[in-house]
Amino acid sequence: MRDFSSDHRWLSINTATVRRSRGVDLPLTEIIEACARRGIRAISPWRDQVAAAGLDTIAGRLKANGLALSGYCRGGMFPVTDEAGRRAARDDNRRAVDEACELGAPCLVLVVGALPGALAGKAAHKDMALARAQVRDGIADLLDYARSMGMPLAIEPLHPMYAADRACINTLEQALDLCDELNPQPRGADAGRAALGVAVDVYHVWWDPKLKAQIERAGARRLLAFHVCDWLTPTTDLLNDRGMMGDGVIDIPRIRGWVEAQGFDGYSEVEIFSARNWWQRDHRQVLDTCIERHRVAV
Repeated sequence: MRDFSSDHRWLSINTATVRRSRGVDLPLTEIIEACARRGIRAISPWRDQVAAAGLDTIAGRLKANGLALSGYCRGGMFPVTDEAGRRAARDDNRRAVDEACELGAPCLVLVVGALPGALAGKAAHKDMALARAQVRDGIADLLDYARSMGMPLAIEPLHPMYAADRACINTLEQALDLCDELNPQPRGADAGRAALGVAVDVYHVWWDPKLKAQIERAGARRLLAFHVCDWLTPTTDLLNDRGMMGDGVIDIPRIRGWVEAQGFDGYSEVEIFSARNWWQRDHRQVLDTCIERHRVAV
């Protein structure tokens, strides 16, 4: 297991962590500059932030500041109610792949979606089997395009509290079952990196009694991204009350040890949604705290 105590060279910042500063939206260009000044070598930007600044602008700023990407957020949201919705999702996901390629991302993270309409407050139906079938078909279709572009797809299982509205894939086991079905991998040292793998976010999977075994099942080929933050007790908001590493109950170093034991040697990506705490602070303080906690709590 790598020693993070003396530097932060393997820290990445998911730009959601500082998308707001003192309660005000922070442009992605400023996030890039602030990270570069602190020697943070990688970020994982969100598509809406990229769109607001312009894809060419962000590509240029990344190159000028020597920043890499640890992932790109996000594709997915596959379940729909009609053919027009399916075509729209298909086209949008292909655009996400194109953007990820333009920015040099190592993978496109997929938040797969769940019951159509649930995010807006009224689910169109209650058929989870149908939603999961549409996820499977959507990923299968996107995978063909992503492989042609050389862009790996990383399924991110989300905590079961999001099963209705954001992701009906809720365990690493479910995600890996899809990987094995849609993208069977050869065995042996020459197998290479998977075209379809997983993003392991400790916030979503820390509770799972099968977690260690499923990380071992994934192996280095399918472990495409590793996200860190903490689970607070009590959690006061299902979406926007994530904790800074070390402030909650997740044994992050243990999970990182399991991931790295399989050969993962990429970035630990800090992804914190925190409407009442960290988004109310100055982004420079947040980044400095991320650096400190990366050394002692990750």
